[in-house]
Amino acid sequence: MPGDDKHIVIKYDWCKGCGICVEFCPKKILHIIDDKVSITQEDKCIKCGLCEMRCPDYAIYLEESMCKGDESYAQ
Repeated sequence: MPGDDKHIVIKYDWCKGCGICVEFCPKKILHIIDDKVSITQEDKCIKCGLCEMRCPDYAIYLEESMCKGDESYAQ
């Protein structure tokens, strides 16, 4: 599946908690917790990139994994 070698990165310092990415997520794995976006069940992410396209602050994006199975997040 395309995008399998990617994972979601959230720049928490940049996130304003607007919720736009949450509204556009087709799998409903994004939520606003403590005024910041948070990921639940990333394994259900289809890596469509809608969160990245809609975020006005570039605070969430898909990034190539360093190696297969890498689940690290940039903060």
